[in-house]
Amino acid sequence: MIPMTQDTSGLNDRIARQFGPRAADYVASAVHAGGEDLHQLAAVAQAVRPNRALDMGCGGGHVAYALAPWAGRVVAFDLLDDMLAEVRAEAQRRSLANLETRQGSVEDLPFEGQGFDLAASRYSAHHWRDLGAGLAEARRVLRVGGTAVFMDVVAPESVLADTALQTVELLRDPSHVRDYSVREWQAALTGAGFRVDSVMPRRLRLDFATWVRRMRTPDTHAAAIRSLQTLVPGAVRRHFEIEDDGSFTIDTATFVCS
Repeated sequence: MIPMTQDTSGLNDRIARQFGPRAADYVASAVHAGGEDLHQLAAVAQAVRPNRALDMGCGGGHVAYALAPWAGRVVAFDLLDDMLAEVRAEAQRRSLANLETRQGSVEDLPFEGQGFDLAASRYSAHHWRDLGAGLAEARRVLRVGGTAVFMDVVAPESVLADTALQTVELLRDPSHVRDYSVREWQAALTGAGFRVDSVMPRRLRLDFATWVRRMRTPDTHAAAIRSLQTLVPGAVRRHFEIEDDGSFTIDTATFVCS
């Protein structure tokens, strides 16, 4: 298990530079707007019927939109005001009057303890500067008996494939911290006081051109990723199903916790 507390000075500034100007792209992104994991989340919310739900690191707000039909109130929480402005506009377009936004860091949530019935996060935790602290905050703000759902890219157990994944992620986006493995996630969740009730692994194909365009990856970095894809061992190419145009497939997982 890697250390959860790391020196990430300036990370929030990098995140702001990377994602602030691209906020609208994440509302429109097909990868973020759909998926079986969102359907699973909606089913969990439908069963729980939370009075108050939290979307941690909301980005384009798709978790919040999935929760809104089943929740009394939904708080979309993110580090970036630019993202939150896009979420408010999209919520208005969707007539989601029960959705509100709050700004801040997931490692220091500005909410009272046990104030939420459901907390969820999707494709955000690999940017958190301290996964353990973020999960502990999620646990703090959930009521006793509450439900948490975490969805993210997960690293392969193979060290070689793990290294390749972290490298291409960082080349594409310098605010990337780490895609954690399923075992690392389970250990972190347990350490934060959660019981992991289920883990649903999935695979997600990423179109290379769309993937780098959404992040405005510099051409030199995109070329480095393509070069790396041709140089990695065959086992890594097969795991990620690397295609001729650079498109590839990654592992994701949904953790439902109580």
